[in-house]
Amino acid sequence: MIFVLMFAIGVIAGLRAMTAPAVVCWAAKCGQHLHLEGSFLAFLGYKWTAWIWSFAAVAEIINDKLPGTPSRKVPPQFLVRVLMGALSGGAIGISSNNRFLFGMVLGMFGAIVGTLGGSEVRIRLARAFGHDLPAALLEDAVAVGGGILIVSLLP
Repeated sequence: MIFVLMFAIGVIAGLRAMTAPAVVCWAAKCGQHLHLEGSFLAFLGYKWTAWIWSFAAVAEIINDKLPGTPSRKVPPQFLVRVLMGALSGGAIGISSNNRFLFGMVLGMFGAIVGTLGGSEVRIRLARAFGHDLPAALLEDAVAVGGGILIVSLLP
């Protein structure tokens, strides 16, 4: 089950890059589902880290709706999503019997799937709705809700 969650948080990073680390930070800050104390990723659970990542996640959600926002598949955006998937998956891995590298790899693969699959689903939904905004809002809801669900399922 934990391996699925490592991959799934990567998928969330592929949908919304900053949402995955934001929910991971909140889980670490609250200390109920993600325990990073004493690890090199302990900073994810610091007092202000969750607020900073949350601000970045909200800014990303807003920026996503702007007409000049580049595709998530261009190299800089794609790379950030993969890195955020690796960070988030790695954090879950550290909290789960110190499987950081395994979590990183699963998070990276999840981010690749989320980036490419999310783009394709959004294009199809936008066509079906006749406009991109409903598809984008639905994707936001899936990313935020899915991220919260994933960290709530952590042992």
